[in-house]
Amino acid sequence: MNAPAPLPSGGFALAHNVGDAAAVEPLMDRLVAAGGRLLRPADDPPHGGRRGYVADPDGHGWEIAFNPAWPIDAQGHVRFAP
Repeated sequence: MNAPAPLPSGGFALAHNVGDAAAVEPLMDRLVAAGGRLLRPADDPPHGGRRGYVADPDGHGWEIAFNPAWPIDAQGHVRFAP
């Protein structure tokens, strides 16, 4: 594969959670269209949900994810189950 090497991450990960599995790929497509770079296509991890990875124009990797165990409220906040 001739993809350029990602820039050093600085030791942290970024994530954006969406409200349902169907929202993962459209958001990734928007990010790539705006200058991001696809790092890993969306897939279904063994623990459930959906996730994919995009680098922003500065090279920072982002996980775009839906996790059924983390509902998102009307204000866009992730709510962890008690």
